[in-house]
This record gives sequence, structure tokens and C-alpha cells, in this order.
Amino acid sequence: MNDSNEKILNVIAQAIFDKKGSNILALDVRDVSTLTDYFVIAEGTVDRHVTSIASTILDAVKPLGLTPLHVEGKDGEWVIIDFGDILIHLFVPELREKYALESLFGKARIVDLVIDSSRKIPG
Repeated sequence: MNDSNEKILNVIAQAIFDKKGSNILALDVRDVSTLTDYFVIAEGTVDRHVTSIASTILDAVKPLGLTPLHVEGKDGEWVIIDFGDILIHLFVPELREKYALESLFGKARIVDLVIDSSRKIPG
């Protein structure tokens, strides 16, 4: 993984954590998929929480010059944010369990994310 992707994945993971998202997982799928290079999968408690996490991610990556190619499911229980090389799936827990995306990429490498759990978030 190059430094740029590593930084982006960590910014995304931190944004999810800061918004109290849970079960954050990043997968390096370059060797098992032609769809994208990395999947980030995480959960929010309810649909409103999921959309709030998605909005926070979009705000967090703006300073890096990233804009999504597409965002799907803004009003639902499953939001997908497509950055080309990085595809983010945000679910309510029931849908994450139902679709079990992680199981589709069992041979993918889990990316070690750096999340600062001591950060104080205003608000």
C-alpha cells in the first residue's frame, strides 16, 4: 500500500470512529477483486447514524482533495461511497450481517488502521 492510500484509509477510519461508528474494517482487495483496491466496511446504529457517518467521511477527505465518484443510499441503511481506489460500505448492523461482504473477500488482507481513540471531538 502506498503512503497516500494509507493516509486516506486512516482519515476515513478516524472519521468513522469520531462519529461513533463501529466494527471498522479495511480490506486490501487488490489481489482478489478488479472492482477496487480497498474496501472499508463499518456500522452505524440506525439509518440516520449511517448517513451522518457518510457525511463526516466526505468532510474529512475534502482537505485531501478527494471527491467521490458516486454516493449511493444517502437516505438508507446502507451507504456506499465510491472513491475509485477505495469503496466504503456503511451499514446498519442487521444489513451488514445479512450481506456479509467480508466473507466474499476471505483472501483479502486486513489493513492495519491507525485510529486515535484519545481525540476529543467538539460537540
